Amino acid sequence: SQCTPGCVCPDGLVSDGNGGCIPEEQCPCIHNEVMYQPGGKISVGCNTCVCKNRKWECTKNQCLGTCAVYGDGHYNTFDDKRFSFNGNCEYTLVQDHCGKSGTTNGTFRVVTENIPCGNTGTTCSKSIKVFLEVRSHELILGEEHVSVVKRGQNDELPYTMRSMGMYLVIETTSGLILMWDKKTSIFIKLSPDFKGQICGLCGNYDGNSVNDFTTRSQSVVENVLEFGNSWKVSSTCPDASSVKDPCSTNPYRKSWSEKQCSIINSNVFAACHSQVEPAKYYQACVTDACACDTGGDCDCFCTAVAAYAQACSEVGVCIAWRSPSICPLFCDYYN
Repeated sequence: SQCTPGCVCPDGLVSDGNGGCIPEEQCPCIHNEVMYQPGGKISVGCNTCVCKNRKWECTKNQCLGTCAVYGDGHYNTFDDKRFSFNGNCEYTLVQDHCGKSGTTNGTFRVVTENIPCGNTGTTCSKSIKVFLEVRSHELILGEEHVSVVKRGQNDELPYTMRSMGMYLVIETTSGLILMWDKKTSIFIKLSPDFKGQICGLCGNYDGNSVNDFTTRSQSVVENVLEFGNSWKVSSTCPDASSVKDPCSTNPYRKSWSEKQCSIINSNVFAACHSQVEPAKYYQACVTDACACDTGGDCDCFCTAVAAYAQACSEVGVCIAWRSPSICPLFCDYYN
């Protein structure tokens, strides 16, 4: 029924905001400023929510936590704290059974080696080591190859390895899943059973991002350099220091970088903008594209955009952003 401005809807009906009156159960739900009609569905992590009687009714599955590392030292912890850290060394990304000493006798440990990817002091992750079952197995992931070092007599492998599109996926019996794009992107997924039981650059996975900067000695700090340097594998490595803004150092690359990375803010990703804030991903993209000044600039740009696409995928928004002219994948090869 219609309701003129200033009038009151009859009992059992409410205003629809457009001059009409509707039953209360037909009211929409709102998520990230987007309106959904009754029966509309959204994905929140691994759960599905349905709009019903103006409220979201969601399944209550326990979702895997995700830590992402990509490009020029960009990190997004299990508790969704974002930071950048550049260090030319090997660093512990995540390990379980963290004691006061920061050492582990646990079931897994993931180490990444960073090397320079430009002339401005920027670094990219180029090699990954995965230690399983108190170092009974060591997986070494490097460009174009994977090697396995086995220690001990146990013939049963504590992991499986498979290719999934452009990613190499390692799934361990302890509950760790590692996805690697064979370049500079790493995604680590963990069961909620590990909440509060891990440490490293990926944080402590306790649901609170405020204390994610917990050092090897289990003290909480605010300075990202103090936090990052504490997770060096070797004490003989030099401490990382602050890095100059690559776009200021390489001003000739700034306009190219901004133009290329504008795809993140464009209509191509419009469906994701309300779900995943694009601003930090755009800025990381511009920084990386400016930084990779010794070759591989397209890799740096593509990795940064792919990181945003992956974040969109995590919330159920799949974006087909690649094209023959923008970061193409050779499907026949990967298939």
